[in-house]
Amino acid sequence: MASGSARALTISQGLPWNSSSSTPPVQVQPGPWQYFTWQEASLIEAIVDRLIPADERGVGGKDAGCALFIDRQLAGAYGTAAGAYMEAPFNLGTAAQGYQRDASPARRYREGLKALATYIEKTFPGKTLGQLPANAQDAILTGLETGKITLDGADAADFFALILQNTTEGFFADPVYGGNRDMAGWKLLGFPGARYDYRDWVERHNEPFPLPPTSIMGRSDWSVR
Repeated sequence: MASGSARALTISQGLPWNSSSSTPPVQVQPGPWQYFTWQEASLIEAIVDRLIPADERGVGGKDAGCALFIDRQLAGAYGTAAGAYMEAPFNLGTAAQGYQRDASPARRYREGLKALATYIEKTFPGKTLGQLPANAQDAILTGLETGKITLDGADAADFFALILQNTTEGFFADPVYGGNRDMAGWKLLGFPGARYDYRDWVERHNEPFPLPPTSIMGRSDWSVR
């Protein structure tokens, strides 16, 4: 039989734990672009507004803050691919393997936006994407998606897929990250958001949830003025 000593800590009058001691997400505030130049930001705002156009059901991608969401993501860990393995060898993988190249999201945006701006300038001299008619904007985005448009120095279809993914994330992510302004995306879906408990409604299919959605940071109308 082994022998030895053990140390124990006696805890009384409550656990040694403080409520809200973990680091909460920081609320993104509108302000100067942190990654995009103003030319890049203008192009991105035009793109997200065609991917999610405003209609009678709600605002479009620009007013929902999708461009702001993307800018802040690119200025942070996502933009530098801090959580991804980015060492060689680099090969074109299958769809199931995900992105397998050496460029970070921030670099892919910078190169893609530059190439797209050059294409637009050559095709529509003196015009930006946002200055073109809606059908011309849609034709450009469709050309990128299908690969029918060739960009110099960027993979058009890959670049479009990246923007579409990030725009969708910005429209439906918690507003704390800068997008989904006024919870526009959640209101469109009828999603309750980060409410503490709505178990009574889980099994009530095809019934609209009667309360407005709530962000991680709460609701502005909860604040005491």
